[in-house]
Amino acid sequence: MTPFTKFLLVACALGVTACTDPGQYGRGGPAAGADSFAAGSPEDPRSAAYFQQTIGDRVLFAVDESTLSDEARGTLLAQANWLMDNPEYSAIIEGHADEQGTREYNLALGARRAASVQEFLVSRGVSPARLRTVSYGKERPIEICSAEACYAKNRRAVTVITAGAGA
Repeated sequence: MTPFTKFLLVACALGVTACTDPGQYGRGGPAAGADSFAAGSPEDPRSAAYFQQTIGDRVLFAVDESTLSDEARGTLLAQANWLMDNPEYSAIIEGHADEQGTREYNLALGARRAASVQEFLVSRGVSPARLRTVSYGKERPIEICSAEACYAKNRRAVTVITAGAGA
């Protein structure tokens, strides 16, 4: 290898490493601040992933109920605050039921559950134009078995965050 070829290889290597800054784009590293995070990551308080994993995207209901428990209200209060702080997002509220009962009954129950969540969020200042509801009844279980442990997880309302405000 000639000295000129070695020089070119070294120059290229230095050029490539100079262009990669581990602190760039909020990913952490020596150049980044202590509160750095990747945009859109679960650590980014403005991301849908943060909403889902940190705020909580679902609330659970008792058998044949659409009334919010104290625990559900706490989660929904956090959701309302996040939505108020992040007006660029809208939400679809999915109502779900367990496998017990008829398809029609569970669709209606899922709709009541979604409406309860929507009413709570609106009562806390979230614009109704940013919220939409849908009922899946028993059609989209997250647990499949004929036991109370599974039924309890399927009796839920899930707030799905979407980009773009409805208003």
